[in-house]
Amino acid sequence: MAAGSKDPAVLRLGNTKVLKDISCGGTNTRLQQNLDRFQRSKLSPAARNFSDVIDPEYSLSSGFHVIFCKKNASDLTKLNQKLERIRDKVIIDDEADFATPNALINKGDVTRINALIKQLINDDGIYVGVTATPARLDLNNTFDNDNEKWVNFPPHDAYTGQDVFFPLDAEVSFSLHTLPDTDDSPKYLREAIFRFLVRVAALNLSTGVDENFSMLIHTSGKKLDHKSDKKPIDDVMNALADFHSKKFEAYTNEIDRIATKLYGAEQAARILAYIVKYCDQTTTIIMNSERDKNVDFKSATSPAAMFTFVIGGNIVSRGVTFDNLLSMFFTRDSKHKIQQDTYIQRARMFGSRKKHLPHFELTIPQQLYLDWHRCFVFHKLALEAIKTKKGSPVWLADQRIAAVASSSIDKANVLLDKGEMSFPIFDYSPEVERIARGNSDSLSKLKLLQAKIGNDALPDYLIRYVQRILPNGLSSIALHPSSTIENMKDADKDKIERTKGLFGQVQRDFPDAVHHFKIFYNSKDKARLIYKFNGNISFLKNQKNAR
Repeated sequence: MAAGSKDPAVLRLGNTKVLKDISCGGTNTRLQQNLDRFQRSKLSPAARNFSDVIDPEYSLSSGFHVIFCKKNASDLTKLNQKLERIRDKVIIDDEADFATPNALINKGDVTRINALIKQLINDDGIYVGVTATPARLDLNNTFDNDNEKWVNFPPHDAYTGQDVFFPLDAEVSFSLHTLPDTDDSPKYLREAIFRFLVRVAALNLSTGVDENFSMLIHTSGKKLDHKSDKKPIDDVMNALADFHSKKFEAYTNEIDRIATKLYGAEQAARILAYIVKYCDQTTTIIMNSERDKNVDFKSATSPAAMFTFVIGGNIVSRGVTFDNLLSMFFTRDSKHKIQQDTYIQRARMFGSRKKHLPHFELTIPQQLYLDWHRCFVFHKLALEAIKTKKGSPVWLADQRIAAVASSSIDKANVLLDKGEMSFPIFDYSPEVERIARGNSDSLSKLKLLQAKIGNDALPDYLIRYVQRILPNGLSSIALHPSSTIENMKDADKDKIERTKGLFGQVQRDFPDAVHHFKIFYNSKDKARLIYKFNGNISFLKNQKNAR
């Protein structure tokens, strides 16, 4: 999702006097990944790192330049000094919702990174924010971005994203192992290691190529925990490399049992022999900090050993791509609300797994997976509404999931707990009202209504979501009789909108309903469907650009 602070027309780079293109990266790992991709793309001019450009001998006085710079105060300060006299810059802010929004917006102050990027943009620059999670930018009003002008970029064909790992109404197409929510015994990690070894061996035996794969262990943000997470890995790999080890027989028996269960008895012996033969081709990389000069980040993201284990916390949580990631062990739970933007970005570690998807394994506590799944449900409800260009999106949250960090919400312009979502306008007709007042059950009426008014006005994803949450069966859904908006003095009759919301109090005619739908129409026979959830979900909407 790209968010621009100016009209999209100015982004036609070929027709503007753009002199410089500065990409503000996030972590060093992701910056290096992106810089490497740009340099290999044969882009002209070639992309350069910030450290090369700030050299006093490097001249920016003529030509075009593509510069990569990490988003930290020191580097941005130096870059601003270097570009002080350069005009007409295009700032492409990768992971724009990270560090860029002003977390001090409600205190009458500005964060350092936000101020430095604003200085970089100046009055003549063009800002393009790129992110998969735009909620924080929207609710923060970062650089006065206009959510009605956002541009959606679909993922490439090889990408396996939320619909694969958190499907709304289908079985998962990978191996999902859920863990108890209260038991963090090291045996679960050890068993996941065994399964990873088995899957690597099975894949390599099937292709005849000794390929390298990685297992990501995401258990905590604490460095001491990372070191303790390394012990089970060392224990397993050292035992398998020593025939005289006391654990060799027990571990090989367990591996044989797992291999038999996954691939059959005939293949199990070959798989076990392969693992024992190549078990010394292993490396474990702890990713604690970007400042750790002793860590080979390249070998972590592109495995250099057949059995590569990567341990890390927050540093691997945002936009880092792990090639040939075959297993992910995730036990880091949250005692507080989990933030949608953080967990959605964290899920991007799954990446392009289509080639090895049937062999990919996710091991995770059950409650965390369910919360994570709901994060994507809430996120998708908002993003689908954005794609329809209906206006400002509504972001959802509940008692366990926060839309964004509360400090980033521009409370002067964001309306909380409106309690409803609206969808694009459609043509109102007697047939629409006959469906709404029909005798069929509410779910059937919703589907008939969708066939009449279209998928934009009543999206598939919403119907699928409603079908998954029916605590009282079909009586959990209520399709209320339609109402005119003409009698609401404070409503926008043409847009069929109202700042305070259209629905009002949920009627008592549907005591068991948690999902409420109602059509509001105007005198021009235009209508809009409103959805309201009668529960603990909060709805957040930016009113600054509403008109």
